[in-house]
Amino acid sequence: MISVSRLSLRDFRSYDALDIEFAPGLTAVVGDNGNGKTNLIEAIGFLARLRSFRGAPNEALVRVGAESAFVRGELTAGDRDVLIEVELPSQGRMRTQVNKQRLVRRADLGDVLTVTVFSPDDLELAKGGPGGRRSFLDDLLVDLHPKNELACTDFTKVLKQRNALLKQMSGRRSSDVEITLDVWDERLVDVGERVASLRSKLIDQLEPLVQTAYTEVAGSARTVTLGYAAPWRIDGLAASLAKSRADDIRRGVSTVGPHRDDLDLAIDGLPFRTHASQGEQRSLVLALRLGSHALVTRARGEAPVLLLDDVFSELDERRSLALLERLPVGQKIFTTAASLPSGARPDVVMRIANSRTTVLHPTDGIEGRES
Repeated sequence: MISVSRLSLRDFRSYDALDIEFAPGLTAVVGDNGNGKTNLIEAIGFLARLRSFRGAPNEALVRVGAESAFVRGELTAGDRDVLIEVELPSQGRMRTQVNKQRLVRRADLGDVLTVTVFSPDDLELAKGGPGGRRSFLDDLLVDLHPKNELACTDFTKVLKQRNALLKQMSGRRSSDVEITLDVWDERLVDVGERVASLRSKLIDQLEPLVQTAYTEVAGSARTVTLGYAAPWRIDGLAASLAKSRADDIRRGVSTVGPHRDDLDLAIDGLPFRTHASQGEQRSLVLALRLGSHALVTRARGEAPVLLLDDVFSELDERRSLALLERLPVGQKIFTTAASLPSGARPDVVMRIANSRTTVLHPTDGIEGRES
């Protein structure tokens, strides 16, 4: 099992200094809005991915007035004790060490710490544009197999080079430049087809797990389906790029490929965005996260750390209770601005006020200790 046992922060977001321990089971982080609850679990997510799950730039994670932020996590991964340390300057490159050794590739973190994060912003997975859904798929691919990051980054690099060449052409065609464009097309076909195949297979594996999670959380018999929307796959990427070349040159950008694909979400065969209620959409995005969590657990043989940010404010009482009853095995940390939901039995309760925590162990009956 993967679990974070200790988290130390210095000048991270609202925290000037923090040193806190977590239970290997369920931890509840309670406090009014604006007191640092999300910042706390954001730091744990940052240790796994070296970026904010809230989409914030790295410089925004450094406390105002500080030159650098420091995030330090002690964790257990299987039978190993692991120490991850990150120095995040307000300007310049971050420095990351795992067990005092410099981290060479970000994907290597996936071998020691994976997380599943749910936040209120996840509602955009159902309501928002396709970019967020593509990121959801690609992040999940990396969580399943860290080596998949190479395919995703290769595609991004090749696409960037092709777009740079198209922009340089300024709408004008020439045989010399188009020979170079042929080369980038071949490379884009190679990496693009690979990424699309990975995403398509992932969706096939994910769909039944999402359906199960949705039925349990929503208490509904409605059918949820996932699909990979990639119109170019009908003819193949090579033929589609050839067809779109004139338009690409005119517009100075690649108009077809995996960077334009989408994850289709449907309920009873109809688009979720237009045929599901707000409550059903919330249940769906939670089911996407829980299904992903189950898939990674099955593939890797151990559960990621589950981080639930303000999840109960997005669910009614019935759905909240259903979620609590079906929380998966492994370490789970949730935040809430209200009182603990009915049925919650956390191992540890952290009460946060002004970015300072008081830790309560319900089974000990102690008053708690402040950090």
